[in-house]
Amino acid sequence: MRRLPVYLLLDTSTSMRGEAIDAVRDGLDLLVSTLRQDPYALETAYLSVITFDTSAKQVVLLTELTEFQAPNIEANGATSMGEALSLVADCIGREVHKSDAETKGDWKPLVFLMTDGAPTDSWQKGLALFQAAKPGLVICCAAGPRADTKVLQAISEIVVTLDTADGATIASFFKWVSASITTSSRKIDLSKNDVGGVEELPPTPAGVNLTKS
Repeated sequence: MRRLPVYLLLDTSTSMRGEAIDAVRDGLDLLVSTLRQDPYALETAYLSVITFDTSAKQVVLLTELTEFQAPNIEANGATSMGEALSLVADCIGREVHKSDAETKGDWKPLVFLMTDGAPTDSWQKGLALFQAAKPGLVICCAAGPRADTKVLQAISEIVVTLDTADGATIASFFKWVSASITTSSRKIDLSKNDVGGVEELPPTPAGVNLTKS
């Protein structure tokens, strides 16, 4: 079976404390419960969670939806975004099955990166490793006005900006992510092609703005 790997890279630095991190936890729960109700996602989507603060950690290995258990996420420390990018590159190398002459491998991974600030480490090195891992669609989310959109635009041409990093807006973003994953699962099942671009994703809700450079 060809899997659709989905990697969520979540900023868990000190600035996310309070309402924002609570909304991320709730958003993750909502995302998983929504995907479990969709037959296409249930069949193909596999989910991994990587958090980044003072260091980056893969807190959930690439897991099928029925087995997924929400991690305990706390907000503390700096913003090691470069380390998160090199870690997801490593995870893609280890966890995503490549195609060979005999069998078709997994679909290209979807990667969603969410941050409310700017990286505190040398992110360019991590980005080079990440790009070499050849992910599929990469979507960066700037949660609130303090997020460094220039860095995010260097990581992906698809950047979603949230007007505020409050609970309601973060919840809307996670709803959109789950809709994007179900849409992608359905598309690859019907067309047998990787997800090509942002035009194949659902429209964003109010407060969640999509820019494509």
